[in-house]
Amino acid sequence: MIARLTTVVGWRVAAATAAGVVVALALSALLIAATGGSPSGALEALYRGSVADQTAWTSTLLFTAPLLLVAVGACVSARSGYFNIGQEGQVLIGALAGAWVALRLAVAGPILLILTLAFAALAAGAWAGLSALMHRLRGVNVVVSTLLMTFLAQQLVAFAVNQSWFLQESRVGDAVASPQSNQVPVGARLTSFGEYPNLQLNLGLFIAIAAAVLIAVAMARTRWGFRLTMLGLNPVTAKHAGVRVAALGGLALAISGAFAGLAGAVLLTSPVGTNRLQPGMSINIGWDGLLVALVARNRPLLAMPVALFFGVLRSGGGFLAATGVPSFLVDVVKSLLVLAFVAPPVVVSLWRRRSVPEGVPA
Repeated sequence: MIARLTTVVGWRVAAATAAGVVVALALSALLIAATGGSPSGALEALYRGSVADQTAWTSTLLFTAPLLLVAVGACVSARSGYFNIGQEGQVLIGALAGAWVALRLAVAGPILLILTLAFAALAAGAWAGLSALMHRLRGVNVVVSTLLMTFLAQQLVAFAVNQSWFLQESRVGDAVASPQSNQVPVGARLTSFGEYPNLQLNLGLFIAIAAAVLIAVAMARTRWGFRLTMLGLNPVTAKHAGVRVAALGGLALAISGAFAGLAGAVLLTSPVGTNRLQPGMSINIGWDGLLVALVARNRPLLAMPVALFFGVLRSGGGFLAATGVPSFLVDVVKSLLVLAFVAPPVVVSLWRRRSVPEGVPA
């Protein structure tokens, strides 16, 4: 009986999700038409900018890697019940730490790249861990603290690239130094396989996929994953079962931050950017990665195709300007699609509760 109910609920959620996606796409088309653009032209622009040829696919996959890394970390913290929404700032902290290591350590070869990625992850993990510490010592809400620390991270990066003794680029003659760092050395950059104009696969994508598989297996097959799930479902029960709630939740939050920091290092060391630390280099990857996790319902393996889809939207969004459609409409489309994927389970659950007679468990 329970299996039958579960199947029925699953079909209802799937049907509601499909209907929601259709409605989201229809609303997106109406918005594009209302701004004077052509829905078919906008769709063609997205296609040309993201998957039309090997060069477009290269750009899409470059964006997919950091999005997936952020999403994987968000899955870990959400599974524990400690909701981290400060990934945008943690991406910047990771890029800041990675840039400092890459530009300050006199290390040659792949060791410099490994240290750059490792320090980026450790720094961002420690940054997220501060929110866990504030929650433990002062009862500060994790959602609020992680969000507010994003603004602090933005100011810290802006300070770093405006100080010549810190990370501001070196002056050339009498030229005025820009608020950015020097380019990281070639030894600290992620390798790309393939040559332009053919498809290029950056090492960051393989790191992101490996991280998603590793975390998925760890959450599904290990004692740590079981305890993490128990903590997220019921902290009181988890505590009675011997789980160290504060330590496990803090570790999950730190892991989430570490993956966001690793995404920042990928942005710094891959061809997706200029290989320089810049104040706006996170380009909303943290926010979009969080949305990827929400759409994937906090499942790391499901986050892989979702991250690819968001990479398509991000890569193709730049081509919308050629059709006369404001590029910010891509964010509107993403928001509508997120609602289409996230809302149906909630709606179906509420419908079940209202339809079940009182006294009967839903």
